[in-house]
Amino acid sequence: MAGYVSDAVIRRLPGYYRHLRELEAAGVTQISSQELGKRMQLTPSQIRQDINCFGGFGRQGYGYKVSELKGHIGEILGLDRLHRLIILGAGSIGSAVARYPTFSREGFETIAMFDVAPDKVGTRMGNIPIYPMEELENFLSGYKVDIAVLATPTHCAQENLDRLYAGGVRAVWNFAPTDLNHPADMIVVNVHLSDSLQILSYRIAHRDDG
Repeated sequence: MAGYVSDAVIRRLPGYYRHLRELEAAGVTQISSQELGKRMQLTPSQIRQDINCFGGFGRQGYGYKVSELKGHIGEILGLDRLHRLIILGAGSIGSAVARYPTFSREGFETIAMFDVAPDKVGTRMGNIPIYPMEELENFLSGYKVDIAVLATPTHCAQENLDRLYAGGVRAVWNFAPTDLNHPADMIVVNVHLSDSLQILSYRIAHRDDG
């Protein structure tokens, strides 16, 4: 069982999982920390330190079994169980999340979407039904939801997050471009797209500063 694990290590785990999945698909069965580090632009010692946070999955001089390490990291990330999602907001961001094929393959099942637009309510996004926003509480009373994707406009994001909490949802992936107040027992991960683009802009502007 892992003890304290730093945020930096946690942020690297999906990268390990993605690269190992690609290696497995390519038929690679064994890989060393040096080879994996080269692929991920990390040092071999960093690879070993990260993986050792969760136990020893390799053997010195032998490396790691790709499928075994991928399975272990998948379990650490919680990908060995199903997560039921709902999406609030069926606009461009909510629709993109609903259509992204990798999520369902990795155990994230979107079971419903909610919106206020009359032309969207009552339709389907693929096989996902779109319900009116006022039915959210009723839906949450009948279904266990693990994660809610918040893709609504900023002005109603806090209200919707409060409704989700009251309905028993304790994990939110927030795409609304605002920081939300939430109780300590609710996990909120913010995805501010403009922030990432502005960081890229800064790096372009200062790439010659050394």
